[in-house]
Amino acid sequence: MASTPLNLDYPGAQDAAHVFAAWLQAAEKSGDAAALREKLHSLLNKTTPVVDTGSIPMRFGMVGTSPPMKRLYDLLERVSPSNVPVLIHGETGSGKELVARALHDYSPRKTKPFVAENCAAIAPNLLESELFGHVRGAFTDASRDRKGTFVTADGGTVFLDEIGDMPADMQSKMLRVLQNGEVRPVGASKPLKVDVRIVAASHHDLGALVKQGKFREDLLFRLNVITLEVPSLRDRKEDIPHIATYLLRRMAAEDGSTPRSLTPAALDDLQARPFPGNVRELENLLRRAAALSPADQPLDLADFAS
Repeated sequence: MASTPLNLDYPGAQDAAHVFAAWLQAAEKSGDAAALREKLHSLLNKTTPVVDTGSIPMRFGMVGTSPPMKRLYDLLERVSPSNVPVLIHGETGSGKELVARALHDYSPRKTKPFVAENCAAIAPNLLESELFGHVRGAFTDASRDRKGTFVTADGGTVFLDEIGDMPADMQSKMLRVLQNGEVRPVGASKPLKVDVRIVAASHHDLGALVKQGKFREDLLFRLNVITLEVPSLRDRKEDIPHIATYLLRRMAAEDGSTPRSLTPAALDDLQARPFPGNVRELENLLRRAAALSPADQPLDLADFAS
């Protein structure tokens, strides 16, 4: 049977190729072809909607043309090609992981794995095993060796979100990773060499945590080679029309419907809101309004009434 050439000339194809390359590399290292088959099966049974981004100003996978975003883009352009650690600071829901993903996708490591972990979402007694892995018998229920985040991401990027919530004992171990490029799985007798770029993020003021004795100053120095500030939504209100348009188009692509629009009154209302939850809050608000209003009409001011 004649083979069909692989077509990578469509939106999202390059991202899909990067993901597949990361999975393939991990499967080759671990010898776990079954895990790769399971991921591919999951992917083939789940379609990713293609969002029409025409007329929406985007750069580095993010929406916006406001001065704070232009400053962020300029820094990303300069920092992405390097291997230095980066600290991302921004409020909850502002898009810190999007910035971390851009650092990876526009770097020489883009064909390698990008692995994100939220330090605040993992129980403190499990965080070391999650990040560094463990060997069989290291603790109760450790029935087999397990590769941690750093080994899985070897050659790529590790994104540690909410690093300000990392326990003190893990902070000292993270310092050794940054200094020596080594991780020691729980229960292992020897460390493993890893080649990863570390990108960390927090909504906390890490300098203030240092003064309070809750964060190691030497670890902050190691992480804070470059700091990227992600602006809050209230500091870039001129981007809200473009962000809302993008989100509404993405929502429509997800369910196969026609994209909703916003009346001028509704748009004025959105731009006047403080949005403490930032883009995440805006998206939830749009989803709620779209779900509770007639599908054949623009979203109006009344649709956003609480």
